[in-house]
Amino acid sequence: MEINTNEDKYTRAKERVKEEKEFYNKVISSAFTVAVVAAINYYVNEFSNPWFLWVVLGLSISLVFKAVKAFNIFPFMGKDWEQKKINQLMKEEEETNKKWR
Repeated sequence: MEINTNEDKYTRAKERVKEEKEFYNKVISSAFTVAVVAAINYYVNEFSNPWFLWVVLGLSISLVFKAVKAFNIFPFMGKDWEQKKINQLMKEEEETNKKWR
């Protein structure tokens, strides 16, 4: 049982690292996109109409959602929540059964 637990921990840690890496890649990609769009906006109208800010807003909202997912900011009902709840209920049932024996 110990081996499976360690393997599960390793698998979860590996998935978490992958999600964080994807988030940081998204941040770098978004920064590059904003720079390109801002340069185009400056070239076209020298920021007299800063429409590139709409792109910044959209990418920012996207990054917030990706950060919540990658860093598990709101863990309620996340990937591991269901398994933790099942384990908790099984443990409670086992304790209840021990009381009645």
